[in-house]
Amino acid sequence: MSDPKDMYQCQVTNCGFIYDPDRGDRKGKIKKGTKFEDLPEEWRCPVCGASPKSFKCLG
Repeated sequence: MSDPKDMYQCQVTNCGFIYDPDRGDRKGKIKKGTKFEDLPEEWRCPVCGASPKSFKCLG
């Protein structure tokens, strides 16, 4: 598991998905090791569909 400063949590009500760069996003075809800052603009939360702007760093 990544350091919390590298992990981001979706802030949309009833979601709470945590993006962990060590896991990536298989559904969104994001490879393991991809930093949150390097996600493509069109990437969306795999749970609720929110944009990266809806995420907050855990660190």
